Amino acid sequence: MEVYLLDGTYELFRHYYALPSARDQDGREVAAVRGVLASVLGMISGGATHVAVATDHVIESFRNGLWPGYKTSEGVEPELLAQFPLLEETLSSAGIVVWPMVEFEADDALAAGAVAAARDRRVDRVIICTPDKDLAQCVSGTRIVQLNRRTRVTIDEAGVIQKFGVPPGSIPDYLALVGDAADGYPGLAGWGAKSTAAVLAKFGHIEAIPADWRDWHVNATSASALAHTLSEQRDQALLFRTLATLRTDFALFEDVEQLRWNGPSDGFTELAARFDAAKTDPKRRGRP
Repeated sequence: MEVYLLDGTYELFRHYYALPSARDQDGREVAAVRGVLASVLGMISGGATHVAVATDHVIESFRNGLWPGYKTSEGVEPELLAQFPLLEETLSSAGIVVWPMVEFEADDALAAGAVAAARDRRVDRVIICTPDKDLAQCVSGTRIVQLNRRTRVTIDEAGVIQKFGVPPGSIPDYLALVGDAADGYPGLAGWGAKSTAAVLAKFGHIEAIPADWRDWHVNATSASALAHTLSEQRDQALLFRTLATLRTDFALFEDVEQLRWNGPSDGFTELAARFDAAKTDPKRRGRP
């Protein structure tokens, strides 16, 4: 048994900017939702049996209370935001399990779902479908892997180490030091990807990094300056790590069989017909 967990927020953004506009009979923009639906049903047609999609029902989460610069819905196009509830309704009508997140984020749901599914001995592999580097922290051996559906690249634990220079368990520390512009926190000045990977590959976590750079014995540029910055901003680095650490301490399902696709609901035919009748504008949007 393989379990597929999809980042619905990423998929909606991706299809919104990749597809021409399409409006239903009420003038509602539906192209992105229609595209995600077709994509997920295509996975099922290709053999996926257990599927769940996580969405950011509300873009803001508990992390916004921890760091004022954390990502919000500000700047997101209204017609894109308006499609989140429609996406959740549509996927549910199609018989696909949806996890709409409010307090937590879709990434948290993917992490929590992956950990829970991997505990079931019937599950051979959990496939987290997102390119988001946050989810690399959830990869475990070859049992929990990460798939970028756009590039069709799958990475296991060895792949995470090859890509980032650190194992999955150090990814939150890595992101805390390097920063994550997409999520809205800057990391620490001077801590670039290569130096951070070199230091964390040896020490694993921020707390284990010696205060004196002369005790590092790693190939890191301007090690003395990095150590000084970390000493001055350690509390901030630990806060950033909290932002980067995905939450898995909440339950999304009791049995993995709840994720099995058993076909659409009775109302799906009518919804699908509305999508089929939507009028398409041949122009494509460009990313801002």
